[in-house]
Amino acid sequence: MAKGATSPASKLESKGVSSAIVILPARMAAQRLPGKPLADIGGIPMIVRAQRQAEAADIGPVVVAAGDPEIVDVVRAMGGEAILTDPALPSGSDRVRAALDEVDPVGRFDSVINLQGDMPFVDPATVGAVARLMAEEPACDIGTAVATEASTADRSNPDVVKAILTLTAADRGRALYFTRSTLYGDGPVWRHIGIYGYRRAALERFCAAPPSPLERREKLEQLRALELGLSIWASVVDEAPISVDNPEDLEAARARAGQ
Repeated sequence: MAKGATSPASKLESKGVSSAIVILPARMAAQRLPGKPLADIGGIPMIVRAQRQAEAADIGPVVVAAGDPEIVDVVRAMGGEAILTDPALPSGSDRVRAALDEVDPVGRFDSVINLQGDMPFVDPATVGAVARLMAEEPACDIGTAVATEASTADRSNPDVVKAILTLTAADRGRALYFTRSTLYGDGPVWRHIGIYGYRRAALERFCAAPPSPLERREKLEQLRALELGLSIWASVVDEAPISVDNPEDLEAARARAGQ
């Protein structure tokens, strides 16, 4: 850090007490789209777009947890908060935990929202819905979001992760399972959105555990939490945001931005 610069942690301290913090993990070495966080979308890097959407939710501080110094430099140059984390960390969840330990070592924040940086147009209301779920459901260890299927083709698409819920209200429920497999029957099919809110203790327990059998089988990290006995709740939102995973997704995002 340059001489005289203010650390992200001290900046957060000046913003007052909040019950939630949003952290966006990001690294340049994405397999299908290298350099993804800094991909230009309508003149704004993707990670900055996602960060600004999170800031618009107005639920607490928003920090990028970067695995590469160039991400930190770009985010800070555009007015955002960012910290550099160990590039060798194995997952985004581990990166979020490392960032949380650095910016909030005394535990001021009750929960942390892990928002993926490849959702440049995520609705701030969706981020807010996860934070509200964490605040209103004391039995919830981990909060997330789901939306109704975009089409019946989603039911058999292994790239669409489906959440099996037991609804406690029209807009929320407890997650029983997540799967890539085809779902049958007349009930609703909930498309999972990869946003997670963690209680601090739940995040620590999750990161300390090795990948679980179901996690390895389905290639879904959240199943580790269920196998650990952690309770996952989901908020039902209007639609799933665009997720940029490959060059085709990036072109679609650029078209949406009018680029």
